[in-house]
Amino acid sequence: MSAPASPPPRSWGLLLVLCGAIFLEGIDIAMLNMALPTIREDMGLSTGSLQWVMSAYVLGYGGFMLLGGRAADLFGRRRMFVAWLVVFLLFSGLGGLATEGWMLILARFVTGVAAAFMTPAGLSIITTSFEEGPRRNRALLIYSGTAAGGFSFGLVIGGFLTALDWRWVFFAPVILSFLILLGAVALIPRVDEPRAGDRRMDVAGAVTVTAGIVLLVLGVERATHTAGTWTALTIAASLALLTTFVLVERRAATPLLRLGLLRSGPLLRANLVALLLFGGFYGFQFVAVLYLQELRGWSTLQTSFAMLVIGADAVLSPTVVPRLVDRFGNARVILAGMVTTSLAYLFFLPVGADWTYLAMLPSFALLGLSFALAYGPLTIVATEGVAEEDQGVTGGLLYTSFQFGAALGLSAVTAVNVAATGDDGSPAALLDGYRAALLVPLVCALLATALSALGVLGRRRPAPAPAEAARALSAEPTAR
Repeated sequence: MSAPASPPPRSWGLLLVLCGAIFLEGIDIAMLNMALPTIREDMGLSTGSLQWVMSAYVLGYGGFMLLGGRAADLFGRRRMFVAWLVVFLLFSGLGGLATEGWMLILARFVTGVAAAFMTPAGLSIITTSFEEGPRRNRALLIYSGTAAGGFSFGLVIGGFLTALDWRWVFFAPVILSFLILLGAVALIPRVDEPRAGDRRMDVAGAVTVTAGIVLLVLGVERATHTAGTWTALTIAASLALLTTFVLVERRAATPLLRLGLLRSGPLLRANLVALLLFGGFYGFQFVAVLYLQELRGWSTLQTSFAMLVIGADAVLSPTVVPRLVDRFGNARVILAGMVTTSLAYLFFLPVGADWTYLAMLPSFALLGLSFALAYGPLTIVATEGVAEEDQGVTGGLLYTSFQFGAALGLSAVTAVNVAATGDDGSPAALLDGYRAALLVPLVCALLATALSALGVLGRRRPAPAPAEAARALSAEPTAR
């Protein structure tokens, strides 16, 4: 077995810049999570206002991701990446200067929108700069490992910066953004500038899908904090807008999302597994943090260091996983990752009030391994075989699945936890609530495992004869 190909030396600088950007996105989210209690105390925010500090970012990031991906395809990936990196830098700094809650919420919303345009642009630069095959796979696995490393590192550094001054949680990304910006201007080539005739935007599609996704994320994100009627109306309006979007795309001359892309079984399956993967992980992390801090009384830094082992995927993704993909293929590696994820949640399910860290460690370690096995290969499958002009929107679709999955998982575990705990705040009731909520990540992982198994079974089917494949391609030109 030959070792997986590494990117050529001239491409390392480009990959370093793009990895820096996804590292920035991960560390930004993680550091803010660690700083929220201190921000509430210092600014006198209510629980509702504090919730909006997180929700605003999720709305901007998840709601505008698909539009951001298509904008990269239409207006140039380098242009979109650099321009929105500047916006990210500016509004992260404004968040650190905020003196009122609404200023902080607004800054987080715009920062999320900036990330929604910047992230798919960065991913599509990789998928169009590295030819499909071992080189691109290697680059994407390094990229996904860096994203995980940013989140893991952010958990720890966020605790240190918060202890110094929570405003540094916003100022530190400004410094990192500026360094990445210098590298982007110097190293990202001007090779993807579109022709003037390529810049027609599907306005109706952009408005309906963005509004639909924003309302859907909002409805799910706020489901446990507002009346059920409001949630039902919000989700119903979202579904009506998304239905309108599909109808618009069927008739649009230059659609925002060519529906033929969704006919790809591997692409659709990868997005569903990504949604379930992030839904389960974010839900599990939320419950685990509550357990450690609320029931066990651990400090922020203790909790951060306890969960740091999950960041092992930052090391495994670029070193071990490429060889596994090269030998067994993406589908089997993803399946192994989801089985490992299921075991991690299953082992944590009987969590006790006096568990030692060694009792928790297997679950945390298995999660680090499972993310390494699943995250990068999912990114490869979701962008594999897609035409260059659709790479941006395909990346946007994948990251929309990630974000919506995170919002869905958090809302589901919160709802189950609240229902199981009730008004009883005793340690026994809290523990019962955690155990009930932990069923949500386990169900997500089992569903993702089943979908991944279908991907492996699909790979075993014989490939069509060349003449048959040619007839199939000519019969469905929109799927190309």
